Amino acid sequence: MQVAGYCPLVSSIPDRVRSLMAKSGLSLHDFAEHVDLDAAQLSASLSGASAFSVVDLACIADACEISMDWLLTGSETPLAVAARTTTGDAAEALEAAREYTSRRTDLDTLGYPQPWRPVTATARPGASYAARGEALARAALKETARQGRSAIAGNLGELIEETFGADVAVVQLGDGFDGLAATARGTKLILLAATSNPARQRFTLAHELGHLLAGDNQEVHLDRDIFSPAQKKDPSEQRANAFASAFLMPEEILREAITSVGLTRASYAALACDLMVSPEALAYRLLYLRLIDAGTCDRYKRMTASEAAQLAGRSEEFEQRAVLSQKPRLPGLLVRDTRAAYEAGKSTVRPYATLLGVDADELKNELDERRRDNGGAA
Repeated sequence: MQVAGYCPLVSSIPDRVRSLMAKSGLSLHDFAEHVDLDAAQLSASLSGASAFSVVDLACIADACEISMDWLLTGSETPLAVAARTTTGDAAEALEAAREYTSRRTDLDTLGYPQPWRPVTATARPGASYAARGEALARAALKETARQGRSAIAGNLGELIEETFGADVAVVQLGDGFDGLAATARGTKLILLAATSNPARQRFTLAHELGHLLAGDNQEVHLDRDIFSPAQKKDPSEQRANAFASAFLMPEEILREAITSVGLTRASYAALACDLMVSPEALAYRLLYLRLIDAGTCDRYKRMTASEAAQLAGRSEEFEQRAVLSQKPRLPGLLVRDTRAAYEAGKSTVRPYATLLGVDADELKNELDERRRDNGGAA
């Protein structure tokens, strides 16, 4: 049950819960049943005879589809306001981001902070935004290598979650929206649109990571089209694009590939497939590094990703990646910590079930059965 239009100015926690009850139209007993609380205990908390526990507030927030932060403070985050006041595909993306960041903020309150691990980079004084993006990418690649990982292999979303501690989600949206980076209290989130273009989605993911690592737009940074000419004029977009290019197409790997194999249409197509980038993005990166001239760049940038895959004999691999990029993805760290909060008794099963999109009773039965089968361990 979503309680729309709740007032952010209500002064106390009991008053805010009463406002939710009033807008729901439910009696105290029915409201208590809806939020999985004991009616007598709810009544005592509303009267001030006892305080609402963190678990109580988590139950109410999840059942009413609001943030626990609002219950605690009475104010909405800028992201929540943006989600209510934006229209179209961006509104859908903002609403999904609001839900995920709200859940992460609630987990932080329960003692499960997001493990955000940024990197820092020092660029020369007066360096361009593109040069700053390159420096930030080198620092990110160094950290990735230190942890025994590679940005050009495997699942990039998982790598970002495990290396830098930002949540990564993919949601179904309409055309015309690439992704966003959101920052709220204790939250770092990258949200991408599902798409049949895996190379573009991958570049967007790296682009949004660049925004987070650079500290751009501390609340929310929307990217409807990361390649639009207007957006490229924004200095922060230049930095994020430069970061993504350098992070996904490291200079040393490109130089080694050109030196050892040479550059033919076949080797170029294979390199694009190896790096999981579009032939166009690869062409511009090679031109930027002066590994090819403008004429060669113009020829190779016209190659499509599908053509590159076919030329490299990797069409089946490309099709598999295209299927995967169209599937929704839940934020991995958020799922992990939501389950941990439930297993530790700091939350009910409802938030975990809601996040997974399954029935709460069925999930609880499944987890209880699994715990019995494992001798008490979930």
